Amino acid sequence: MPTAIADGIPTRYEVVGSGPPLLMFSPGGFDSTLESWRTVGIYRRLDLLEQLAARYTCITFDRRESGRSGGRVERLTWARYVAQAVGLLDHLGVERAHLMGGCVGCSTAAAMAVAHPERVRSMVLYSPAGGVKYRMKQLDRFARHLAFVQAEGLAGVVALARATEAGFAADPRVGPWNSVIRADPAFAEAYAARDPDRYALVVNGTARLMFDRDTVPGVEPEDLLCLDTPALIVPGEDDSHAPSAARYLQECLPAAEYWDAPVAEQTRETAPARILEFLDGR
Repeated sequence: MPTAIADGIPTRYEVVGSGPPLLMFSPGGFDSTLESWRTVGIYRRLDLLEQLAARYTCITFDRRESGRSGGRVERLTWARYVAQAVGLLDHLGVERAHLMGGCVGCSTAAAMAVAHPERVRSMVLYSPAGGVKYRMKQLDRFARHLAFVQAEGLAGVVALARATEAGFAADPRVGPWNSVIRADPAFAEAYAARDPDRYALVVNGTARLMFDRDTVPGVEPEDLLCLDTPALIVPGEDDSHAPSAARYLQECLPAAEYWDAPVAEQTRETAPARILEFLDGR
């Protein structure tokens, strides 16, 4: 698959289908790869990508620090994720696109709509990640990673990442840069040589500022309330995709439609059809 340089990050991407562009922010948390649309959670059974590609040019990509995309050791922010997405659109020559986020991808989609409304036609926010238990789970992950760093050092993180294929969600000890460590020997060498105290500041800052609320992270409610971008919100219903997170977006987005369908009724037949109905009207 091709690779673009987006915000200075090598970004693996795929373009399928034809029609208006639809930029898709993958589900999967810190392991958000373009394959996630076919392999993760509810998306395994929805056949979304294939059905959407019949009418839209679907652009999927590995989020930075995921899959085969690159990364940098710096405090991760939603704005950084937006910069990668905008850089990919620039690379492809796309001025304006529909957006679709799955899971944590909803936060980046909403953040892009706020930061670059002129480039967004509409957005689909599918099973947005958020809720009290979601925040607690994320903070625990970062704490467990730093505990391993304190015990084994950054060289220990490199050794562990190379000895396993587990991502940050499955094994927090490997940290959020695990995929880049495996793919790039020069990055791994520099990572192991970093000052551990400064590294801890980066990690603690990432956790505290990215997951600072008990609902959908990433965008301030006042900014969402001023957003005119049409949105379709589809709720989840588990500890990482709390129904309250989807209702929060409904409350904050003035031009939102809410598909009040339980997850059991979100099927291969119903979900793509509802999304296409929304997109086709924009």
